[in-house]
Amino acid sequence: MEILISGGAGFIGSHLAVRLLALGHRVTVLDNLLPQVHGEQPAKDSYLYRRVNASVAFVKGDVTSRQDWEKCLENKDAVVHLAAETGTGQSMYRIARYTDVNVCGTATMLDVLANASRHSVKKIVLASSRAVYGEGKYRCPDGRIVYPPPRRKIDLDNGIFEVQHPGEAFLQALATDESSALHPTSVYGLTKLHQEQLLTTVCPAIDVAPVVLRYQNVYGPGQSLRNPYTGILSIFSTLICQGKELNIFEDGQESRDFVFIDDVVEATVLALTRGEANGQVFNVGAGKPVSVLEVAKTLMKYFGKQVKFNVSGNYRLGDIRHNFADISRINKELGYTPLVSFDEGIRRFVAWVNEQGVQESGYEDSLTEMAQRGMFK
Repeated sequence: MEILISGGAGFIGSHLAVRLLALGHRVTVLDNLLPQVHGEQPAKDSYLYRRVNASVAFVKGDVTSRQDWEKCLENKDAVVHLAAETGTGQSMYRIARYTDVNVCGTATMLDVLANASRHSVKKIVLASSRAVYGEGKYRCPDGRIVYPPPRRKIDLDNGIFEVQHPGEAFLQALATDESSALHPTSVYGLTKLHQEQLLTTVCPAIDVAPVVLRYQNVYGPGQSLRNPYTGILSIFSTLICQGKELNIFEDGQESRDFVFIDDVVEATVLALTRGEANGQVFNVGAGKPVSVLEVAKTLMKYFGKQVKFNVSGNYRLGDIRHNFADISRINKELGYTPLVSFDEGIRRFVAWVNEQGVQESGYEDSLTEMAQRGMFK
């Protein structure tokens, strides 16, 4: 197949491109080489860009540009739409930017296809996010299933971090399935939901099969160590390598579903190549929650370094408390099973980080930006 990957020089996109090339597909990459991810000189600074540049048809461009989409979509059989602004915290104050890139960029792609005299695209796979669920799925003591609203600032200020639901004293976090209520708590989550809605509304009208993949927290070798909005694994790793103290937000018990990059690539290949995926929405995760405190301790174990850490009670507006995926649908429909355990994945990630040298991530500056806008407490 002739496959276009938007954001194909990024973390997931570059790994996916390498895998698709190995399977015999022809790959075009559309990427703007954002300095926040790739540095000012990608040919020198970006492991990800160097990994794919010589092997794919590379187009430096922007998903907000109609002209770039028109050039890249020509004669393509399928699109994997990965390009997006991805910082949950940053999205709460760069609202126009996140909406422009994520929503308008997707709309522009679909508009080009809808208005073409003819096009060859048969399938679009969208990289969505667990952020569309917000706090996700919980069980009350009496067995009722509820989807709690976002946590209140007054509770967070008072150190009440667990999810509350009116009239309930205790809630149990459950694996969130694809039919769960969609309650984004951040602008980023809203933009991913709007992307999904655009795709599933427009694609059937233009004879394109949509597939939505709701990725959990993806990690592994190649994850940007200089981008402070790529998640705690890269942030904590950089701080540990620098011998700096870790600031663990809330009480450290907040949890996420961490899924290794190789497993995500395989899920995406299945979605792209299997007809059973057409028109469907799938969670892509490991299906297991891991606390932030456990993340910090596991990283220190494999780096062989102990640094101070402070369970600070700080929090970011827009963050959720817990979320992990029910992956039974993608297992049943496509045969997806994650193969890399969290412990093994961290071992591989740390080995790669140690090869990169100490990086500067701009993490402290990102917290200052959020604090100045009242988003970080």
